[in-house]
Amino acid sequence: MTIVHVVEAFAGGIAVFVKSLVQHMPDDLHIIVYGERPEVNTFKSLRKDFPRNNVRFLRWRSVQRSLHPVKDLAAFFQLHAILKGLKRNNMLDAVHLHSSKSGFIGRIVCRLLHIEKVVYTPNGAPFLVSSNEVTNFIYKQLEKLGSLFGGQVVCCSQSEQEAYQEAGIRAITINNGITPEFLSVAQEPMPKSKFRVLTSGRILDQKNPSLFNQIATYFQDLDQFEFIWVGDGPDNAVLTASNIHITGWLTPAEALRYVQSADVYLSTSRFEGLSFSVLEALSLSKPVLLSDCVGNRDMVMKGANGSLFQQPYQAIVSIMQYYNNLSMLDIMGMHSATYCKSTFHIETTQQQYKNLYLSGKKMAVA
Repeated sequence: MTIVHVVEAFAGGIAVFVKSLVQHMPDDLHIIVYGERPEVNTFKSLRKDFPRNNVRFLRWRSVQRSLHPVKDLAAFFQLHAILKGLKRNNMLDAVHLHSSKSGFIGRIVCRLLHIEKVVYTPNGAPFLVSSNEVTNFIYKQLEKLGSLFGGQVVCCSQSEQEAYQEAGIRAITINNGITPEFLSVAQEPMPKSKFRVLTSGRILDQKNPSLFNQIATYFQDLDQFEFIWVGDGPDNAVLTASNIHITGWLTPAEALRYVQSADVYLSTSRFEGLSFSVLEALSLSKPVLLSDCVGNRDMVMKGANGSLFQQPYQAIVSIMQYYNNLSMLDIMGMHSATYCKSTFHIETTQQQYKNLYLSGKKMAVA
C-alpha cells in the first residue's frame, strides 16, 4: 500500500508523529509531501531520522502556516498537481493530511481528484490556538467548511475529539503513541543538585511560557528548586525568572537525558493535540503536572500519575507537595509508565491507522 502524507508543518510533534507511523509500517511505501519551516527544523536535519527504504519526499514549496490568499492559492495548485500525478501513476492508495492547512487545502484537492481514502489529523484543534475569540471563530468556520469536502477527521486524544464534536464536526479518536520500551532504556541523566521541574518544546504562546515563568518566579528565592525549559522559540524573552534555564535546541538523545533527570514534568500549554513531550515523560516514569486543557486532560490518570491545574497557585501548591513527599514521586512515576504503555503505545496507533487506510471509510457529511 502507498500512503501519501501531506504535511504543511514538517516540524515538531507532527514530524515525530509521521516518523513513528513510517517506522512502524515498514511494508508500506510512504510518500511525504512536505512544507518546510527552516526556523524550527531544516528538512536535512529531519530527513536523517527517517528510514530510507520505504520513504520518498516531495517538496510542497508555496505552503506556509499563516493565512495568505495568494500563497494559499499557489499551494492549492501545487498540491493538486502533485496528487494528480501520483494518482495517474498508481502511487496513491490513501492520503493522510496532517495539520489544519494541509487538512483544508488537501480535502478540497482530494474531492476534486475523486480520491476517497482520505484521513485528516489536526494534531491540535486550530480553533483553540488563539486567545482572540474572533480568530478562533474564523478557524472554526474553516474547519467546518473543510469537513464538507469529506475525509475522516481523526483526533489524537479524546478531549480533542470532544472539542470537534462541540464545534459540530464529526470525528473519531486514535491516540498518539510512542514506543515506551525504547525510551525506557536506561540513559545517563543530566546531573542535578536541586529539585528539577522541567518542560520541553518550542517557546511560543501555545505553550504559555508566561504561565511557566509565573510559577517559577514564586520559587526564585528557594535555592532548592530549579526550572528547565528544553528547547527554544520566539517567545523565549518571556522567561525572565532567574531560576529558569533555557537549554536551546538539543538532539533528541540530549533532550531525553534532561527529561530523565526531572523530578516533575510541567506543562503550561493552552491546548494540545496529544503532546509527544508529555508522552516521553510518562514513558520515562515521570510524574506530570499539566494545565487542564484539551490534550493534557487525557494524560493524567485520575491523579495517580500527577495532577491537572487551572490556576498558577494550584501548580505551586502541587510542586511544594511533591517536594515535601519525595517518596510519592517514584510511585506516581510507575503509574505514568504503566499508563503510557497501556494507552499510548505506537503499535496500537499504527494498527488503527492502517485499518483506516485500508477501509477507505468516508466521513458522513455533517
